[in-house]
Amino acid sequence: MTTELSPDALTGLLERARQDYQDLVGRGLSLDLTRGKPAPEQLDLSADLLSLPGGRHTSADGTDVRNYGGLQGLPELREIFAEVLQVPAGQLLAAGNSSLELMHDCLVHALLSVLPGAESRWVDQERIAFLCPIPGYDRHFALCERFGIDMIQVPMTAEGPDMEVVERLVAEDPAIKGIWCVPKYSNPDGVCYSDATVARLASMNTAAADFRIFWDNAYAAHHLTDEPVEIAGLLAACAEAGNPDRAFVFGSTSKITAAGAGVAFFGSSPANVQWLLGNNAKRSIGPDKVNQLRHALFLRDADGVRAHMERQRAVLQPKFETVARILDAELGGTGLATWTSPKGGYFVTLEVPDGCAKEVVRRAAEAGIVLTPAGATHPYGDDPRDAVIRIAPSYPGLAELEQAIEGLAVCVRLAGYEQQAR
Repeated sequence: MTTELSPDALTGLLERARQDYQDLVGRGLSLDLTRGKPAPEQLDLSADLLSLPGGRHTSADGTDVRNYGGLQGLPELREIFAEVLQVPAGQLLAAGNSSLELMHDCLVHALLSVLPGAESRWVDQERIAFLCPIPGYDRHFALCERFGIDMIQVPMTAEGPDMEVVERLVAEDPAIKGIWCVPKYSNPDGVCYSDATVARLASMNTAAADFRIFWDNAYAAHHLTDEPVEIAGLLAACAEAGNPDRAFVFGSTSKITAAGAGVAFFGSSPANVQWLLGNNAKRSIGPDKVNQLRHALFLRDADGVRAHMERQRAVLQPKFETVARILDAELGGTGLATWTSPKGGYFVTLEVPDGCAKEVVRRAAEAGIVLTPAGATHPYGDDPRDAVIRIAPSYPGLAELEQAIEGLAVCVRLAGYEQQAR
């Protein structure tokens, strides 16, 4: 990545970087780029949600949403998101506000009860492992760490996880019970899985009969360009390949409507849906159907979701364009960094020279710019190369975002040139 510089040129660049950094520290900034939270302007797009369902308290089939029951969720809301998540409405559950909660529960239930196709509970087996494409989502890794599930890193490619590595590992090790996937505009590098990758995931031979793909389709409708990316439906591919129980599909409205009061979804085979419903019946008499009804009334149908996400895009797209413009102006041609240009989702991945990411994050923090910790994109918080930094542009306003990315670029130049001068 780095460009060879003469000693004199390097000295000049380093002196300038040190002066720029001192100026940056002197500005007394207080900026936060840590998590991909919707901005207030995005949340305001769903303000009408809070006045719903008004005086209405019955769903389309006459269910009184104020009362107990309805573990599978409202049919009209499941119909809306069946298309978005590529799951038949009859095989889709609408639950509480958090898809992460559903992933947590699926792990707990797999540990404590027998999955369809399994011979025993996971907790009764000597070792359980998951494949973790990297860079990846820190909360997936935190779930594995919480439950003592070993994490095996798999490199990401432009088409998804390196399938040659995945196929070899799952075929030879029955302890590997799952793989984490963010298949569309992946967190953090924006990769979209190719049709070939989806087909190979669906049809590959696994040593574990109860192997599951945790398909976290968090950004299914979150486009940033005029050409929305479409991916192959995993659930249908698994059924066609003779592995109908392999896919656990997750999604939510968290970054569509109200992040703190959305609706989460789980889609899978009929056997897996019954398995989850049976276990969930022990912990709940039903989800918040009032909230589900307000979402159904607010979004109306799949076209309504698309129209709403166009309004979201109008807020987000200028922020991603700002990040790209500043990184190109400040770091382009330096050889000190590369970065992604995602077509959707919530993140930009910045790669700096090996051994520099922690130093960049530390320097930025000292200058009042808080970033996601270096290493968060890897299991156990350990990026072996110490090179990956996740940028979350969504929450700050444009002026603050410009300041933050300009400041980040200063830190990259300082850390990079200091490393070269050693």
